Amino acid sequence: MRLVEGLHRVGNDLVACYLVADDDGVTLIDAGLSGQWPLLVAELTAMGRTVSEIRGVVLTHGDSDHIGFAERLRAEYGIPVWVHEADAGRARGEGKPSTGWGALRPGPLLRFLWYAARRGGLRTTYLTEVRTFRGGETLDLPGRPRIIAVPGHSPGSVAVHVPAVDALFVGDALTTRHVLTGREGPGPAPFTDQPEVAASSVASLDGVEARWVLPGHGAPWNQGVSAALRQYRSQSSA
Repeated sequence: MRLVEGLHRVGNDLVACYLVADDDGVTLIDAGLSGQWPLLVAELTAMGRTVSEIRGVVLTHGDSDHIGFAERLRAEYGIPVWVHEADAGRARGEGKPSTGWGALRPGPLLRFLWYAARRGGLRTTYLTEVRTFRGGETLDLPGRPRIIAVPGHSPGSVAVHVPAVDALFVGDALTTRHVLTGREGPGPAPFTDQPEVAASSVASLDGVEARWVLPGHGAPWNQGVSAALRQYRSQSSA
């Protein structure tokens, strides 16, 4: 799905990752589910690109529905995968992620589980090698992605700001579709390790200028960061 020139989404409102392209190649933000590989290849083809043009994968955190085909890219194509140092173990399958589901409705829950199962969500391939950052860095990758630490969903949860495409990729720091309740609009994500820490850490995004706010789950938001954060905080306090 093309959002604007040089910015594409792979997947749908249930699970999504993103491509940033420029003359230097392509940066992949998150890697979805392993079974979304054909969708990645199809989107690259639509862009006139190939997998070999991906210069790096930047993970917003180490959960299984964000690392899906990252190891395949690393092992088969030699593409480096970046993740916050606090989530490096998580991306390698060490330790256990949060199981705090919170509120749910049967319909949205079953739709999410059905889609995840069809797209390889039951067969996680963890990373065997990662490169790490701490937050605050600007990576030498297409689009010049800047890392903003937003811990809480996981210890190493980050947002990725790419001014070149006027976008802020937020992973699960916030969601625009709660996959367990079906609630739409910017709000807290489920499966969050430390909800209070997550709610506090989004303050790191105040002042970020970007039209697009792009989550791992939910529709692309094109009304700017400040409007997304207002709705998020309204949901958090409800």
